[in-house]
Amino acid sequence: MLAEHCDAAVGIDTHRDTHQAELALPTGFPVATCTISNDSTGFARLLAWITDHAPGPRVVVSIEGTRSYGVGLTRVLTAAGLFVIECEQPHRTVRRGTGKSDPVDAHLAVLAALRLDTGKLPVPRADGDREALRILLGARHDLTVTNTAQTNRLRALLLGGDDADRELARGSLTAGTLDWLSHRQEPRNPTREQTVRHAEIRRLATAVRENTRALKANAAQRQQIVDDLVPGLTERRGFGPVTAAQAVVSFSHTGRCRNDAAFAALAGTSPLQASSGRTVRHRLNRGGDRTLNSAIHTIALVRMRCCPTTRAYVTRRTAEGKTTREIRRCLKRYITREIYRALTAAPALTMTIAPAP
Repeated sequence: MLAEHCDAAVGIDTHRDTHQAELALPTGFPVATCTISNDSTGFARLLAWITDHAPGPRVVVSIEGTRSYGVGLTRVLTAAGLFVIECEQPHRTVRRGTGKSDPVDAHLAVLAALRLDTGKLPVPRADGDREALRILLGARHDLTVTNTAQTNRLRALLLGGDDADRELARGSLTAGTLDWLSHRQEPRNPTREQTVRHAEIRRLATAVRENTRALKANAAQRQQIVDDLVPGLTERRGFGPVTAAQAVVSFSHTGRCRNDAAFAALAGTSPLQASSGRTVRHRLNRGGDRTLNSAIHTIALVRMRCCPTTRAYVTRRTAEGKTTREIRRCLKRYITREIYRALTAAPALTMTIAPAP
């Protein structure tokens, strides 16, 4: 356990305004506690506090929310050379009999860290280009949802107009059509309804046009970053700017997952036993990073349609009595191994982190 290889453990429960910290011995006995503000002054105070109270140099910091409220603190502690691990939010079964408070959560973060296997430490995700890809993927999702809603709204308004507008609603809203709708003149002697409808059509056409341009720029940025980090990844069959970017974001950096089996568990593609009696089988894993699992699922579907090698594999496994779901589960596991090997071999994803105690 990690408790056998460290001199002290610090558990931190993070919040928007303040963080609660506890420093404990490897036995889990608390030594000191403190509350700091979520800013540079508070981070410097915490570093000095750890130096004053730590009984030795081997200090492990367990932070809840390393990519949320604790992202700034994680960066400062990592830059200071401390070994930082990511702590999951305590389950309600763990809280049973202890209640809920910031000091309790900080203590639970300490205990969770000390019980970890040193070969399975949850290292926080990397910053830099990986973080840029994560931001772009989030922006793409918002733009796509907004663009779809506004396009549907625009078509509905056009269907309520004259025959020309209804014809536009049935067709494709190209860039030229959107540009014309956003600049067309109001009819003569319009009613109040026509005035409102005309103004709303112009507004929606302008918004859809701008969102479409933003989506194209977003895709170009994602493609450029993925090509810089893992050259040739999007050239593999089934990989696009979205699926490749999601794979890089979830993988983060070399060393975060100790092997391809751990990466498969992260992706939710590792097989789970579902055997009983004479039935020996595996089932899909419904855990892990579901966004990454969705990306791998998309790659598998594309290859099942377009890849001759994959189609031959599907035919052979079907003849063996496998169902489509079982075959797809096997394909997703193979694709996960392929992604892991490709990303591990990329020098740009190598990250230097503080060594474990």
